[in-house]
Amino acid sequence: MRVFLGILLICTGIASCSSLKIPHPKTEFRGFWVATVVNIDWPKSGADALEKQQNDFLEILSFYEQMNFNAAIVQIRTAGDAFYTSDFAPWSRFLTGHEGKVRKNQEDLLKWMIRETHKRGMEFHAWLNPYRATFDLKTEVLSPIHDYNLHPEWMVRYGKKYYYDPGIPEVRQRMVQVIEEVVANYDIDGVHFDDYFYPYTIAGEVFNDSTTFSQYRLPNQSLPDWRRSNIDSLVQNSHQYIKAKKPWVQFGVSPFGVWKNKATDPMGSDTQAGQTTYENLFADPILWADQGWLDYLLPQVYWSMELPVASHRKITHWWANNTNNANLYIGNGPYKIRNNSDKAWDDPQELPRQLYLARMTDRVKGNVFFSAKSLMKEHPDIVTELQKKYYPYKALPPVSPLAPRMEKQIIHPPVMDKTVDSLHLKFENLDNYRYALAYKSGKRKKDAYSMKKLQGRTSIGKNGMVVFPSKLLKKRKYIALSFIDFYGRETDPIIVPLKKSISTLQTNNMNSNATR
Repeated sequence: MRVFLGILLICTGIASCSSLKIPHPKTEFRGFWVATVVNIDWPKSGADALEKQQNDFLEILSFYEQMNFNAAIVQIRTAGDAFYTSDFAPWSRFLTGHEGKVRKNQEDLLKWMIRETHKRGMEFHAWLNPYRATFDLKTEVLSPIHDYNLHPEWMVRYGKKYYYDPGIPEVRQRMVQVIEEVVANYDIDGVHFDDYFYPYTIAGEVFNDSTTFSQYRLPNQSLPDWRRSNIDSLVQNSHQYIKAKKPWVQFGVSPFGVWKNKATDPMGSDTQAGQTTYENLFADPILWADQGWLDYLLPQVYWSMELPVASHRKITHWWANNTNNANLYIGNGPYKIRNNSDKAWDDPQELPRQLYLARMTDRVKGNVFFSAKSLMKEHPDIVTELQKKYYPYKALPPVSPLAPRMEKQIIHPPVMDKTVDSLHLKFENLDNYRYALAYKSGKRKKDAYSMKKLQGRTSIGKNGMVVFPSKLLKKRKYIALSFIDFYGRETDPIIVPLKKSISTLQTNNMNSNATR
């Protein structure tokens, strides 16, 4: 182990790790953030025609599908607005060009986005910004039904924005209502909060919640502890609702990368960050994970590997050593490549080194890139390296540690029909499953198949119908099929002999499949 760690440390300091073998896990979260605020990633303009917006979104999905990514984290609430029909927020001007403007007689765009994402075998996580009420002070552009106009008593001006006051119980209830609406009406895979809870500290400015503090604090409760308790309540209540309504929908938070510096708390990381998530944003994601309120933690570790004040390597290890009861993914910042004062980002091996570190750190289960456009049409040398060395094969998203235990379930053998173009398999009792996977296989079944063997992945249709294109299966005599349930769990494989009769197929596979 010491020898390996020595090699790893040397590797992180040189130009390339090409001499070391890069593992390719079967399960790994591979995500990208689609930022919609001020049209960072999508849509390119709120004034664009719907067809162009759809094509631009498909372009993002196609790029990351080719990269073998498996999760889109799409911002659908930026600042008290919505990218969907809502009882609690106006349509976003970043989508329709004018806040509150409704596009009539069209398909629900969010449902379309989710469906297109799922077609490509990707999860769709709905990214909500809970407490930013406006992006600037231009309040004249806000809709009459924006909370700024309906509930001015909820607002606090701080710097050049307005924020919801998290200390007001009605504000926290409104945020839960927003989540209820999205979870109930859309087939999402996750609800996602970013790092904006209380705002980042601005020198010389005061977040004026003193009246709220006096009204709602507990006896002898300090202002920082009271503020943290407000965010704790939001997270706990959000978790409880999501799991009560759709327990398979995951809940994740992406906090600022530094929890605390070691200088203020021995438990903190060996960093000198100017702000921290605990002391400045009044958020305690370590507590939330410990309490079982999160399916995953996704800290934004956007610094280079050996930056003295905030080393990506040190911070990643810190989160790995302090995250319990939740999956840990690392947020990477490819937006900085060849575009940052930290010249480490000019090195084309900077991002690959960060991915190698994640793969070699047991507790880390994946990576997410900010933002979606960062690698599209730019840095082709780095994109090629990632495709060849880190993402040559697909991967399944990890299962949440909060997923309930599933009883073994028999999947009955299919009725099979082949055409020139496709293979049709009709199963019974697939209501609890979302996808079917086909692997290369011989006559004998294996306990599990690597993603190198994956031939195809498809959604399960109505009445248990599974269809694979014939070209994916080529002239194979056998394939192994497995199924993914709503929690992301894969069943044991079954063998489908493509050349044999249905009666033989049923005999060979009877009672051979159970979910694990």
